[in-house]
Amino acid sequence: MELEEKDMQENKEISLVEQIREAINSVFVGKEEVVEDLLVCLLAGGHVLLEDVPGVGKTTLARVLADCIGCSMGRIQFTPDTLPGDIVGMSVYNMKTGEFEHRDGVVMNQVLLADEINRTSPKTQASLLEAMAEGQVTVDGVSYKLPKPFLVIATQNPVEFLGTYPLPEAQMDRFMMRLSIGYPDREQEVKLAAKFLAGETPDTVKKVCISEQIVALQKDVTKVKVNDMVLGYIEDLIELTRKETRFLLGASPRAMLALIRGAQARAFLQGRDFVKPDDVKQMAEVILLHRLSLTSDAKIRKENPAAILKSLVIKAKVPV
Repeated sequence: MELEEKDMQENKEISLVEQIREAINSVFVGKEEVVEDLLVCLLAGGHVLLEDVPGVGKTTLARVLADCIGCSMGRIQFTPDTLPGDIVGMSVYNMKTGEFEHRDGVVMNQVLLADEINRTSPKTQASLLEAMAEGQVTVDGVSYKLPKPFLVIATQNPVEFLGTYPLPEAQMDRFMMRLSIGYPDREQEVKLAAKFLAGETPDTVKKVCISEQIVALQKDVTKVKVNDMVLGYIEDLIELTRKETRFLLGASPRAMLALIRGAQARAFLQGRDFVKPDDVKQMAEVILLHRLSLTSDAKIRKENPAAILKSLVIKAKVPV
């Protein structure tokens, strides 16, 4: 009897994930793989960097996700004069009471869209670090817990560098994934145009669940089993990135933990309670690639970091 109840609960959870996936794909057309990776990041409790050219739907994807899962969304357009207080909040003097009062910043939302993050100063970029790593912000010595779930979706344009401040490696490492949406193909773009003419905007996305259910799913992801052989496989892959002479920096321990959690979340989305090596292979590029830096010689030779990483994935011994 208990086993049947457990199976029913698992089917219910898988069904909920499937509903979320379908609701997003019904509005955000033709990018099922990107949606899948974003859901993995959400369920794994990570943050995502969307790096792509303007106009491909980065903001739309963030809005659709937030509306679909019943989460509050905050959006801030980063500019050179954006201040840390605009993000984390500030203390404001109340003339009536004669005391300082805390005013929440945009970070006090469950989904935060940090648009064009590389257009603001390093000091403002760094104000997000505590929020992303610890789920809290500190203003004037007082810490404030962020709502759960908490997901940062940062965007940046990879082809425009004038007036930008590239993210340092330390902050890139805080993002679980770096994703690229890319242009739609002809069929997808025609379908997108048809939806636009029919009035099917991102505002029409169906709300599937509430935020508390997402928090529950995140806890369930942590229960997905990872056996010792798969852990060894992950460790071998991480070690190969550190020994690769064409990489200036290999994957960090944080990257290893992110790969484990990402593989768990992908297995959960596939309806399994255990991780397979294929889950690790599937998540390796989106989780590890943005953390790996080429040496000067490798850059001169125009080495492709993605191709190097793929060769290391092939080289790592897959457990039977």
